[in-house]
Amino acid sequence: MTEALALKPSDKALEVGTGSGYQTAVLADLAAEVLTVEIIPELAASARAVLSRLGYANIRFRTGDGAEGWPEEAPFDAVIVTAASAQVPDALTGQLAEGGRMIIPVGRDRQTLRMIRKKGGRLIETALLGVRFVPLITGTCGEAS
Repeated sequence: MTEALALKPSDKALEVGTGSGYQTAVLADLAAEVLTVEIIPELAASARAVLSRLGYANIRFRTGDGAEGWPEEAPFDAVIVTAASAQVPDALTGQLAEGGRMIIPVGRDRQTLRMIRKKGGRLIETALLGVRFVPLITGTCGEAS
């Protein structure tokens, strides 16, 4: 997923699903700035503590519904979603910068990793491969979409 995003050192990236923070650290090593959203407060706090202890200074954290993105910080050059959504959230595609890329697993039982690019104001979607991810939790913690 990270390779498919083709991050540049100047990119501003949004990560949906901080989890343990491992992917966040990888993104922070490749992009100028990473904003990460995690819906489970305990995971968010743990990842923040670990990444702070490791000295990462280009990461900002938010606890909340990642499917809503981080609208006040948009646009993003890259968006990575690390849980499967039944459909691509409009809020996230709306936060893509021109030329931006988003990678997201889509589907319930049968999931497909999709690359979405914003080009000329249009969204171009490409199916990459079949995958299996946990469901994206939206709303308040504990409600799966």
